[in-house]
Amino acid sequence: MGLNRAMLLGNLGRDPELRHTTSGQSVTTFSIATSERWTDKAGQQQERTEWHRIVVWGKQGEMCAQYLKKGRQVFVEGRIQTREYQNKEGQKQFTTEIIANHVTFVGSRDGGGGGRGDDFGPPPSDYEQGSGGSGGGDLGGDDIPF
Repeated sequence: MGLNRAMLLGNLGRDPELRHTTSGQSVTTFSIATSERWTDKAGQQQERTEWHRIVVWGKQGEMCAQYLKKGRQVFVEGRIQTREYQNKEGQKQFTTEIIANHVTFVGSRDGGGGGRGDDFGPPPSDYEQGSGGSGGGDLGGDDIPF
């Protein structure tokens, strides 16, 4: 038995995208940026930003698509998943995503800080994500904004 859990606090890099799988399941994707800052040995301030692709299924994903906008801060809890797909040229590609089971909207709706968060928890226990939560390959990686 192992543990696969990710917790991220970051800002959306663009508006969420809502799609539906061939079976009619709703799925929303968006990317968030997390940054770390430090002072190097020479005393210079450094910053590194990481981009994370987030996948949210069902009603929770629909809420994200409706209320989240570029710049908005969110707290995401989920699991890390790497999947394979074919790009437009037919080449095999891999993408690593966070499959969210809990999303909390942080800050104000205009993307600024402060304010209370809107908490959208995991879907009901009878919710089914389909084939391993991957949406049957309906999510291509070519649209990653970075």
